[in-house]
Amino acid sequence: MSPTETLVDGPYFEDLHVGQRFAESPGLTLTEGLAAAHRAIVGGRLPLVLDGELSRRVLGDGHVLAAPNLVWDVAIGQSTIATHTVVANLFYRGVVFRRAPCIGDTLRTVTEVAGLRQNSRRPGRPATGLAALQMSVTDQCGRPVLDFWRCAMLPLRDADRETGQADDLSAIGAELTAQDMARVTENWNLDGYRAMLPAKSRRVPVPGELFRVVGGDVVSSAPELARLTLNVAKVHHDETNAASGRLVYGGHTIGIALHQAVRALPGMVTVVGWLGCDHVGPVREGDTLTSAIEVERTDPLVSGSSASGGTLVYLRSRVSARRRDVPPSEVLDWRFVALFA
Repeated sequence: MSPTETLVDGPYFEDLHVGQRFAESPGLTLTEGLAAAHRAIVGGRLPLVLDGELSRRVLGDGHVLAAPNLVWDVAIGQSTIATHTVVANLFYRGVVFRRAPCIGDTLRTVTEVAGLRQNSRRPGRPATGLAALQMSVTDQCGRPVLDFWRCAMLPLRDADRETGQADDLSAIGAELTAQDMARVTENWNLDGYRAMLPAKSRRVPVPGELFRVVGGDVVSSAPELARLTLNVAKVHHDETNAASGRLVYGGHTIGIALHQAVRALPGMVTVVGWLGCDHVGPVREGDTLTSAIEVERTDPLVSGSSASGGTLVYLRSRVSARRRDVPPSEVLDWRFVALFA
């Protein structure tokens, strides 16, 4: 490499240290065009996002709600400045909305290394380590939007290096309460929501119900979604990065899971938080995804709030991928909390 040439790569696992912060990703404004392109790739049927008049009536501030999965996809994409070399993402924890962004808001994300653990060496496998990352997302006014953690597996640049990193990552993340998750919608006018939707669409599911969505959704435009959300991880763009080819960005799978969950439960107002999310298998472009959505529990909102009468519903989505001539395999186990009117 010549003295004037700069190699743009990394960071690798040994380049990271606990407390290190990444804030270089550009802010991204949520526009109608961005929202439409995102919906074309992952789907999206939340009435509060699609219907501007309904959104303005419920939020009461003259604005239209941005799709929650668009918000977290942008946040995750902005955080990949720290994980350009990522091999895989293992989990997300403690995702909770502090504020619900609207079309026109601008998101900025600061990513901090919260814990590091080098993996045990395995014959024939590259040397890797796990990095637990905390993402703090704010809007153009500096107001908190999201706080959450994810765990990325990164390769080592020096395959023979022993870093000594051995943090316990099992405790990474925050325990969320119903109050934490309900706060983002406490001033919403759910009476206005109920008034504009037919009764059949407003049914609140009950614990123990299981919904299987018949007919899957094909995964397409995977690198386009990554570019759209500022995701720079090589594994989602570079077909030559690994012998097995590109992996689909995890937010793509989650977005389709939400799309299918709303098909099953059309009364969903929005997603207020996640309890956990595990990528249990790889997803490739061209896979067809199907899901089963289980209702784990319900939690009525505190009476007397503006959103009184609403219910937090704790859902578990298990997503499977089908490929030609291969048995279906589970790829996602996502536990999230949604508001129902």
